[in-house]
Amino acid sequence: MANNGSHDIAVVGAGIIGVACALRLARQGLRVVVIDQQQPGHGASFGNAGHLATEQVFPIADVSILKRLPAMLMDPMGPLRLDWKYLPRALPWFTRLLLNLRPVSFQNTVAGLRALNENSLDAWQRLLADIQRPDLLKIDGSLLVFERPESRQSIQALQARLHQQQVPVDYWQAGAIRETAPQLSEQIQGGLFFPRTGHFIDPYRVVCELVEAAKASGVSFVQQQVQGGDVQEHGVTLTTGNGGLTASRVLIACGAHSAKLTAALTGKKVPLDTERGYHLMLPQEHNRLPFPVTSLERKFIMTPMSEGLRLAGTVEFAGLEKPPNMERAWQLHRLSQGLFRQDLNAEAATPWMGFRPSLPDSLPVIDQVCGGKVLLAFGHQHLGLTQAAVTAEMVVRMAGLYAFPATALPSGEPYRLARF
Repeated sequence: MANNGSHDIAVVGAGIIGVACALRLARQGLRVVVIDQQQPGHGASFGNAGHLATEQVFPIADVSILKRLPAMLMDPMGPLRLDWKYLPRALPWFTRLLLNLRPVSFQNTVAGLRALNENSLDAWQRLLADIQRPDLLKIDGSLLVFERPESRQSIQALQARLHQQQVPVDYWQAGAIRETAPQLSEQIQGGLFFPRTGHFIDPYRVVCELVEAAKASGVSFVQQQVQGGDVQEHGVTLTTGNGGLTASRVLIACGAHSAKLTAALTGKKVPLDTERGYHLMLPQEHNRLPFPVTSLERKFIMTPMSEGLRLAGTVEFAGLEKPPNMERAWQLHRLSQGLFRQDLNAEAATPWMGFRPSLPDSLPVIDQVCGGKVLLAFGHQHLGLTQAAVTAEMVVRMAGLYAFPATALPSGEPYRLARF
């Protein structure tokens, strides 16, 4: 892998964000190499919920997390799980999360998430049009349903908060839901419909199509683990298990694994933790739902895909080393029972777990440092798929190559590395 700086930029990370950035950079004439220890799209990008979640403009937790802490520690199947053995390592991160829920910090987070999300759908349409695969994204909206009459007040309060943030949202009565999704249970009382959301029919296929387009644009892909690196006068040298690689610039976009390399290259310790997310793929389930449906009380999402119905959700804080608890994936099927007139078929279902990279203020790092030699795009928590295309456009702008329409890109200020 040793070379004499033949690459203009080395992208570390072959997930949806790294690949989208690599394609956009190559299309602007840069010589790009993508490095990852796994094949493209085999990390969190493989098993996400497939939901283009533009409506999710609030932080990943609120002050009620304090009340839920005992349940988080005691209930291994709960929707929000904190492994008690991981508690000492997680406490500093959770402390920062709570501090970021103070009014000013909370408002900054919401503004930063909203700026990314309200530009995400258009950015994805541009990117998929560029590779001639707009069919991979269905813009049919999504639905948040509730079953208990006492939840109506919470739903209406959420609708008011979303209206305040100018998020398009409509209240649907139970009759409208049954008309649109007739296989859902009679016990559903109503819900919120989000018209400016969508879903991908196969998230892994999206990565693969972007990879093929990137290769056609001259991007090379190397399967190696990046062990460290060094910023030098004329570029950046990365150390791998197979020698070294030198490029004029590097983009760190390796999700939950980004903290170590960021520290090596910039000297900055980033408070990056991981939300371990699970899914259960049901290959026997087709045509049950017209679009993604989330349950307010059960706290998980169901997304129709080309290969079946994907049940996803729940958050587990247990770090990068602990083996997955696949019982949490199977729990999603149990959670689905009662949501449909007829229970879902779990025959030949496959469980999965992946790492969502999360920072305590719920905002990603999208920045350039070290005199522009080090670019950063990580920490998108469970919104990596949603924000990948707009992040790629921001990275291109940071690199000074091409200005996408100014109205289509948020300011980079909320996403600076220096905030930590």
